[in-house]
Amino acid sequence: MISRRTLLKSAPLWLAGCGEKPFAFRNTDISASQLGGDWDLHDFYGRPQQLADFHGKVVIVFFGYTRCPDICPSALAKYVALLGDKGISGGRLQIVFITLDPQRDTPERLREYLTWFHPNVLGLSGDEQKIADIASKFRVTAIKKNIPGGMGYVIDHSAGAYVFDPEGRLRLYLAENARLEDIAADVQQLLAGK
Repeated sequence: MISRRTLLKSAPLWLAGCGEKPFAFRNTDISASQLGGDWDLHDFYGRPQQLADFHGKVVIVFFGYTRCPDICPSALAKYVALLGDKGISGGRLQIVFITLDPQRDTPERLREYLTWFHPNVLGLSGDEQKIADIASKFRVTAIKKNIPGGMGYVIDHSAGAYVFDPEGRLRLYLAENARLEDIAADVQQLLAGK
C-alpha cells in the first residue's frame, strides 16, 4: 500500500507528465550564454542605434560586409524571406546587419546594398575599434586577407547570426546552414512569448 506521504511527494511528477511538452527551439538555444550585449552604433542615416531601440521586436543580428562574395548575400536573402512569412507580421521582426568593414562600408554603400535586399534591413556601423569590441562580445571572427586585384582584401568571418527576443534577450544562434522553416518556427515562438 502506498502511503499518503509518498503519494503527495510523487504528485508533481504525475502532473508534469499531464501538461504540454516544454518547447524546444529548432536552432541553438544560447539563452544561458554570456555572449552578446548592447551596442552603440549608427545606422546608414547617421542615427544612433542601440538594442533597446528594437524593444518589442525579434531582432536577427548578422555580422558581415557589403563586398562579401558569397556568405553575406545568401544569409541576407534567407533572413529577408522571413519578412514575407504570414506568421511573422506587423513589423515585429528586425534584421540588423553590422558591418565588419567600416572603412569601405560607408553609410551610402550600406544603404544601397541592404535596401536592395529589403527596405527594412538596417545596416549599422561605427569606428573600427567599436566594431571589433562588439564583434568580440559575440565571438565573431573577422580576418582581413589581402588579395590581388582591385578589391584589395576580403574578410573571412563567422557566418552565423544571433536572435534576440522582444525583451532584448539573446536567445538563439543561427548556424550558416540553418533552414528557413526552422528559423521561421523559432521566430514565431519568440513572438508568442516563448
